[in-house]
Amino acid sequence: MTDLSPPARPVPRLSIGCPVWGCERWRGSLYTAKATRDEFLAQYSAAFHTVEVNSSFYALPVPEIVEGWAERTAPGFQFCFKFPKALTHDALLVGAEGVTRAFVQLLRILQQRDRLGPAFLQLPPEFGARHFTALARFLNGWPADLPIAVEVRHPDFFDGEVHEQRLNDLLQARGIDRCLFDSRALFSAPPTDEAELESQRRKPKSPYRTTVTAGRPMVRFVGRNDVTQVQSWIDEWAATLAGWMRQDLHPIIFTHSPDDAFAPEFARVLWQAIRGQIPNLPSLPTWAGDIERSQRKTQRTLFS
Repeated sequence: MTDLSPPARPVPRLSIGCPVWGCERWRGSLYTAKATRDEFLAQYSAAFHTVEVNSSFYALPVPEIVEGWAERTAPGFQFCFKFPKALTHDALLVGAEGVTRAFVQLLRILQQRDRLGPAFLQLPPEFGARHFTALARFLNGWPADLPIAVEVRHPDFFDGEVHEQRLNDLLQARGIDRCLFDSRALFSAPPTDEAELESQRRKPKSPYRTTVTAGRPMVRFVGRNDVTQVQSWIDEWAATLAGWMRQDLHPIIFTHSPDDAFAPEFARVLWQAIRGQIPNLPSLPTWAGDIERSQRKTQRTLFS
């Protein structure tokens, strides 16, 4: 079998990625101009350290597909699967043993191939303090060797008092990270296009938090399609992430833009801002599309 994976590279103290890898509009920038969909993942994983797998929220892929994803990525690349909707939103973490077992099976495949990042347990807006016992029971039964991060959306868990502290204590006691969602930049101004309008309709205005409950704090950072409009929040997160790294934490951050076409550049700008805080942080690898353009320019120069 042909090895489709990029070569292994050292894993930095910070992981950065996007919410998808299958964006065809990345051809000619992140990807080579004529990259096939089968080539997208290898080129993506050569540029970034991790990726969100939001499709698992709606339906779980078959194990053979997950095996194929592992083959196309370098050792150490991390898939961060979203927990299935059938478990989190429909069952509210009660029952649904079958889907839980199937999800664990997929995570085990990635774990065995050194491709497993924390899965994120996104709880629905109605999952509040009255459901706390269900959350504690579920986390108590979750395999301790499969990393996860918990994202809450109910106001109870942002009260700054008893309910939020109870959540943080639960996660800290079990070595589970809190997944932090930041949409401040998205809602900082009226939408400038249809993608931003739709994103403002769909995304929550969760209160801003930088809470650390374990060693790998996860951040889902939602910006704008024009990355220059996000610079003040980029600078703020760069300082926070650098501070965590100095505490020997290993943060994971995903850059979301209303239009996925702009997410990789958002990640690249954020990474440069973090390097301004941590000078010895290595540069991100050059994108396949940028390498291809540079080679074409060199060829034109040689033969002109």
